[in-house]
Amino acid sequence: MPTKRMSAEQIIVLLRQIELQTGQGKTIQAACREAGISDKSYYRYRKEYGGLDMDQARRLKELEKENNRLKRLVADLSLEKQILKDVAGGKLVSPERRRQAVANIRESYDLSERHACRLLDHPRGTQRYVSQLRPDEDELTQAIIALAGNYGRYGYRRITTLLRAAGWEVGTDRVQRIWRREGLKVPQKQKPRGRLWLNDGSCIRLRSERRNHVWSYDFVEAQTHDDRKLRLMTLIDEFTRECLAIRVARRINGLGVLETMAKVMMVRGVPEHIRSDNGAEMTSKVVREWFAKVGAQTLYIEPGSPWENGYCESFNSKLRDELLNGEIFYSLREAQILIELWRNHYNTLRPHSALGYRPPAPQTIQPNIIHLDQAA
Repeated sequence: MPTKRMSAEQIIVLLRQIELQTGQGKTIQAACREAGISDKSYYRYRKEYGGLDMDQARRLKELEKENNRLKRLVADLSLEKQILKDVAGGKLVSPERRRQAVANIRESYDLSERHACRLLDHPRGTQRYVSQLRPDEDELTQAIIALAGNYGRYGYRRITTLLRAAGWEVGTDRVQRIWRREGLKVPQKQKPRGRLWLNDGSCIRLRSERRNHVWSYDFVEAQTHDDRKLRLMTLIDEFTRECLAIRVARRINGLGVLETMAKVMMVRGVPEHIRSDNGAEMTSKVVREWFAKVGAQTLYIEPGSPWENGYCESFNSKLRDELLNGEIFYSLREAQILIELWRNHYNTLRPHSALGYRPPAPQTIQPNIIHLDQAA
């Protein structure tokens, strides 16, 4: 029996030899024994190569090899498609997620590291990289978690600013990495709200250009633990983004607005313009006449267009999101104290994204803080 696998040409020659011997009167069994193959192999060879010449047999063998190659290629492509489908549950943006994905598909599909990295377009050097933890990693992580616990509505950018203010030499990228690793997240609670435009789709709004150029004020509703209503009047400087006052009372009418304005103006001076919506306590005759006497012009927004008073609306949303939604006030006095403490924190410590993550009035340059003696 032949010890090596015969080529197609050798099989054709062997079949011709057996056919010649059988034509001379030998039996197939005898001719096969003389050729060194079994009769079963002869019939299999004749079925596969019978009637073919050497060129045809060579071409048939090449086609068989090409067919096998294409089958393996299709199988590999199907496997790669299935692998990519398995890892398509989310975007592989960070190197850590790519490393985890490569490790998972290597374990699940028994692939080499080179093959898995090629599928995910991931450099092998990055896959083999071992992160080096800094000596202060644990301490920094605890500081980030503590700040996130104290300021639950702050993202990693504001947390980074607070860390730098506390003396940490840390970048935003490192804080973001730890933030994601610890699973910290700011829940998004706000619902989308369509804007109300003027009839011609435009809006003319005076933009503040300097301090005391434009003040804006608005009202926020809250309640104490006994379901009694609280009314908050918020007053901000649109240029510096500083909260000048928050008046907290059960009711606030036009006289309450003037009392708050007068106390702030004695310290800050009279603004050139005061922006507000069209509430009764804002458009009353006594309020408009008083503003005209002190030299402040009123800027009333279009009815039904609160976004025109955007700075104050934005401040009110932060006040509600960071304080009112997370506090239970058991009395009016408690609400006044806690809200005033938050206002001072907002002005002196809280990083403001529109100011390059700087507080509106840092403690080092903060003038005398206004404390309103607010009555119920």
